[in-house]
Amino acid sequence: MVSTSPVSSHPTFNQPTAIPDSPLRPFIQDLQADLVTWRRRLHQYPELGFREHQTAAFVEKQLKAWGIPHETGIAKTGIVALLQGGAPGKTLAIRADMDALPILEENLVPYRSRQDGVMHACGHDGHTAIALGTAYYLSKNPHTFRGTVKIIFQPAEEGPGGALPMIEAGVLKNPTVDAIIGLHLWNNLPLGTVGVRSGALMGAVELFDLEIQGKGGHGALPQQTVDSIVVAAQVVTALQTIVARSVNPLDAAVVTVGSFQAGRTHNVIADTAQLSGTVRYFNSDLGALIPQRFEQIVAGICQGYGATYTLDYRKLYPPVVNHEAIAALVRSVAETVVETPVNIVPDCQTMGGEDMSYFLQEVPGCYFFLGSANPSLGLDYPHHHPKFDFDETALGAGVELFVRCVEQFSDRMSD
Repeated sequence: MVSTSPVSSHPTFNQPTAIPDSPLRPFIQDLQADLVTWRRRLHQYPELGFREHQTAAFVEKQLKAWGIPHETGIAKTGIVALLQGGAPGKTLAIRADMDALPILEENLVPYRSRQDGVMHACGHDGHTAIALGTAYYLSKNPHTFRGTVKIIFQPAEEGPGGALPMIEAGVLKNPTVDAIIGLHLWNNLPLGTVGVRSGALMGAVELFDLEIQGKGGHGALPQQTVDSIVVAAQVVTALQTIVARSVNPLDAAVVTVGSFQAGRTHNVIADTAQLSGTVRYFNSDLGALIPQRFEQIVAGICQGYGATYTLDYRKLYPPVVNHEAIAALVRSVAETVVETPVNIVPDCQTMGGEDMSYFLQEVPGCYFFLGSANPSLGLDYPHHHPKFDFDETALGAGVELFVRCVEQFSDRMSD
């Protein structure tokens, strides 16, 4: 055991499922209890983006205790740990996000959130624990790998985004990172599976806020008005033609209006209407087409009805696009950890977004999903649900996956 922060375990709550004939090496099997302890400690004290002060302090405390060189305060609360192998080689980065969500937890477990209205509802507490376990193992076994490993503990993935500020702060330099990997615990896949593919894995994330300005008036005298609700309704319908008629049918894309606010009473025609929503796609080429068509549609409809508009369209994250060679490395490693190729899931794309995409734009890399759902224990609520939780057996598997990637990286990428 290597715990430095005592957190009692509770045998009757969400205990990990035992996997017979585990492919995990004995060191990591022995580390499993500590991984659970760290994860539950982090789960109890969740923090929002760029406010991960307690989380960063916990990570720093562990790294100091293990004698691992590290730098703190990067992009406010980010941390980078540096580990040297027993022989020269390339530099591989491992990224883990640390932030939580503004959600009130409904799980009745002893390690539930102690911060009202803030919860680790997406598995980032597990990501941080896995990264810590990987750092600990590599620090105790430098002879097992070549080159350098940078472990990036990133703030604010859920928003407003910590990856780009960390890149701008130089985390991919000194030494220069040759490739990067990261994982996401994934309750859309069962425990014992890994979702990995080359190319696009996750969608771009773009947001819009649109206000349509009409001319209000009496509901019985519509000829005196410009009805903002009618205009907005036409816009909502017409926006769906972007995907249906402007995007190649072989490319996936989504335009979603998630909020429509207008009017307050029965007999008044609304002066203004507000629409908000999101746009998602895999093909980066659509990053120019969709915003252009979006505004053309809005402008045309508003002109036709005599309304005006104000549009705030912003790009949040680009698509997550994996490098073929690094994805092949992760897949080959995963096949040894989950033991059977049938548990490797290449059909794992999602329009969910991730700012890991910024790292992947800078260096070759692979982001992949580690199955963490266990319906038999009730651990299969979706991400961002107030009862989200996962089977903690996945923690040890995550460490094993990362460690094996590190061990094979310099040799596999020597070409």
